[in-house]
Parts: sequence; C-alpha cells; structure tokens
Amino acid sequence: MKKIYIIAGEASGDLHGSNLVEAMNKANSNLIWRGWGGKKLESKGVTIDVRYEDANFMGFVEVVKNLPKILKLFKITKASILEFKPDAIILIDYPGFNLRMAKWAKSHHIPVYYYIAPQVWAWKESRVKIIRECVRKLFVILPFEKEYFKKHNIDAEYFGHPLMQYVKDFKSDSNFRKRNNLDNRSIIALLPGSRTQEIKTMLPLYLQALNKECKHQIVIAGLTQHQELYNDIRSSIGLKTSVVYNDTYNLLSHSRAAIVTSGTATLETALFKVPQVVCYKGNALSYHIARQLIKVPFISLVNLIAERKIITELIQNDTTSDNIRKELYSLLTPVKRQEIIKDYNTIHEKLLNNTNVSDLAKSILGTLKF
Repeated sequence: MKKIYIIAGEASGDLHGSNLVEAMNKANSNLIWRGWGGKKLESKGVTIDVRYEDANFMGFVEVVKNLPKILKLFKITKASILEFKPDAIILIDYPGFNLRMAKWAKSHHIPVYYYIAPQVWAWKESRVKIIRECVRKLFVILPFEKEYFKKHNIDAEYFGHPLMQYVKDFKSDSNFRKRNNLDNRSIIALLPGSRTQEIKTMLPLYLQALNKECKHQIVIAGLTQHQELYNDIRSSIGLKTSVVYNDTYNLLSHSRAAIVTSGTATLETALFKVPQVVCYKGNALSYHIARQLIKVPFISLVNLIAERKIITELIQNDTTSDNIRKELYSLLTPVKRQEIIKDYNTIHEKLLNNTNVSDLAKSILGTLKF
C-alpha cells in the first residue's frame, strides 16, 4: 500500500484532484488518500483534514487579514502529514500555500508532485527556483507552459487541459429548462465566481447591469454553500432571476451569452462556445499591488491562450454596470456572436491533445516503488 497526501485549496482543485485520484485508483487499487479538498475528493475516498471552503483567500489584503488562520492551517497540515507518513504529496494549483508546503516536504524528504503549475510566467517568477529544487514532477495544463519551464531547466509534463475532457464527456440534459422552471426565452448566464468575496462584489454589478426590461432569462450559476448569499443579493437588487445549483455545464450549454468572473470559468464558457464578457474587481490595494507585479497583458485564460484579445475584459474601475450592459448586448448581435465563436475554435485547436488524466496518473505511479 502507498499513502498519498493531496492538497486542493480551491473548488477547481477539488474537481481536478478528484479526477486524478479516480484515475490513479483505477490504475492501482493499493492507495490510501488523505488531505485537503471538498466533496468531490471526499467522494473518491480521500479523508479530508481541511475543507477548501475554510482556506479560500484571494488577494494580498485578504491574505494578510487572514494570516493567523493561514498559519494555523500550515501547522495543522504539517502535523497531519507527519502523522500520516505519506509516500508522496500531490499539490494542486493554490501556489501561495502549496509552494511553502513543497519546501517543507522537501526538507522532510517527501516526494512532491505538482499538478497545475503556478502561473510564474505571469508573476512571481522567483518561484521557479522553489519548483526546480522541491518538486519531483511538474504537470502543466497550458500548451505554452512546457516550453516556458524547459527554459528554466524544469522538465514539465503536459497531458492536456482537464477541461477539454470534461466538456467532451459532458452530455446536455434535454430536461434542463423544465427541471429548473425555465421557459423558452434565451438565457443569459451569470458566473460570479466560487469565493464568498467574489460573489459579494461581482453579483450585484451583474444584476444591476441587467435592467428590469431585459427580455432574456437571467440565470445564476450557483453553489449550494452560498445559497443564502445569492438570495440576499437578489432580494436587494429586486431583479427577477433564477439560480441553478452545481450544474454550470448544463446552464452554459443552454445559454445565449454570459457574464463571467475571471478564472477557470472563462475557459469553460469558451469551450461551450458561449459569447462572454469577463469581469474582475477586487480590493483596491490588492489590485494596485498586483498591477505592479503581473507581466501578462490579459487576465482571462481565453485571451492568454489565444495570445490576443478575443473577449472583452472589464477590470477594476472599468467593471461598472453600464460597461457590462454595453458589452453584453453587443455579444447578442449575430455578427459579434459569429466572430467570437470562430475565435473560440482556435482555442479548442490549441488545446487539442491525445493524452489525458489517465496518462498523468500513470506518470506519477511510474515513479512510486510498490
């Protein structure tokens, strides 16, 4: 038996981690799992020490505010790992915490595998040294990252972007509208993010952008743990909307356009060929600091992968209800819609790959001695 500790500090990490755990368990049934995550990792047999919802902080100011809690989580995690005595640690994204854990694990001679590389090509390139010295194997999910890390003497492995497989395997539910009490009008999807602070900031702006005369159905992609928050915001705005919980892919597959908070959801929306406007607004000080450090011209994965502007990004002070409304309604015109969908096809082509998470699982297992 081999014991593996996994750390996924976000909703996306819980999803990608659960698929990796499933693939590794299929390839080898002699694995015992423990770590950080949520319901998806737990459903695959991982004993959860820390739930990602309790450790999901975003932005410099937010991290500083929650520093005592973060330090406590370090202490808890180190104690759990020492008690568990794992044969390996798998870190998924979440670089602020996970790179520190990589250094600690290296000092305790525990092999570290890193899935979804920190975006050091965008900012904090100094982190490359930690990856080179502390990570046994690095797995990237963007096609240009393999070459980037090669220039830094890191032999990263690329098995495609996991979202490509998820979208390919997805089967749309023909009863989606009926099941969610939606009529036959076209749908505008709102994807306000998964973190509490994101939802509090972004969702009111999205709802304010869609006046009461909107002819489309407005549907929020929701997570059940935030149900009360959605209801409070919807009540305060007074706009008729629906919420679909834990079913974003069905929502996107039935949507005409979307307003999306920057993150993984921008790429998911593109893979479903839904025209979108991408928005981001954070703490003013955090944003100011980030602007000084970030080296790339875009915030959305769609534009980064395309290496040019495909979709509009409204950032910080540009994220106003008027600007969102203007951009959204331009997406609903036939000409603009066709233009964006054509551009989305180039993203799909760039991400096409003949390997997947099963190959990644075999790569990890191949270096563990049984």
